[in-house]
Amino acid sequence: MNRPYLGEFEELVLLTVAMLNGQAYGVTILEEIEKQTGRTVSLSAIHATLQRLEEKGYLKSQMGGATAERGGRRKRFFTVTLGGTRALAEIHTTRNNLWNQIPKTGLA
Repeated sequence: MNRPYLGEFEELVLLTVAMLNGQAYGVTILEEIEKQTGRTVSLSAIHATLQRLEEKGYLKSQMGGATAERGGRRKRFFTVTLGGTRALAEIHTTRNNLWNQIPKTGLA
């Protein structure tokens, strides 16, 4: 089985979708990433990344109901798939293994 590869931003988006637990759509993901990282993010970058992660099979989406506050437009909600959960778990394990191998004198 191929090991998952995620870029840093893809990983942030996937983690944020998992954290939002069913309430993840473009704007909520953007707001949470900005809150958690202090980085300014464009909505178009979020949408492109969501599409890429869905194509990789790490996310699935479904349309929510239309709302008056959005002018009748519907939100696309994202959830993490089993493949996405496995990818996050593998990345988490790899990162922890690397952190655990840093000599105590290696961090200032």
